[in-house]
Formats: sequence, structure tokens, C-alpha cells
Amino acid sequence: MHATNVRNLKKNPSLALRQAEEAPVLVLKGDQPNALIVHLDGALLDGEAAARPALAAALFKEGTLSLGAAARLSGMPLPDFLAHLAELGIDVVRPDETTPLEQADLGEWLAS
Repeated sequence: MHATNVRNLKKNPSLALRQAEEAPVLVLKGDQPNALIVHLDGALLDGEAAARPALAAALFKEGTLSLGAAARLSGMPLPDFLAHLAELGIDVVRPDETTPLEQADLGEWLAS
């Protein structure tokens, strides 16, 4: 495991990222642990295969990533990622202020 402080991380973040490819990097604020940098493509975490889909699902759920971007981050094909979201109970389509209007339009269209 590598360690760095916030000042060194600000000066040279690429060094910390390179080190994270080898082993996790502990970031210290003062003399207290503050964060841990872990490379997502390395086998550094137990259950690393689950880290990417979990991170992608969380970022999609909070609206940070689009569905396509989240699927790419997860490393899963889109249909598999959709199934993963369904297992987690995360809605892919979210209602907004236009949903009632769209439902009414659809209702009229179906009735004709």
C-alpha cells in the first residue's frame, strides 16, 4: 500500500493514480487517513468484479451517469446491466413533469 498527503496529491495526482495501479493509495489529511484510492481495473479488492457494476448502478441511480455511460463503466453488456438494475430495483425510466401529458396522449392514441 502506498500513502500520500493532500498536498502531494494536489501537486501530482497522476503519481497517485499510477501507484494505485500497483496497490491502494491511502490519502492522509494531516496525520489522519482521509481517503483511499483504488484502481478499478486491478484485482485489488475482494469481489472486484462486483465493484464496477455497483459503482455504475449507484452513479446511474443518482443521475450522475447516463444509462449508456453506466453500462460502459460496469463492463457489462447493456442487456445484462439492465437486468442488474432491475435486480436492484432501480428504475431505468423515471417519470417527470411531462409524464401525465404523455400518458393522456398515449391513451387517446390507443383509443382511436
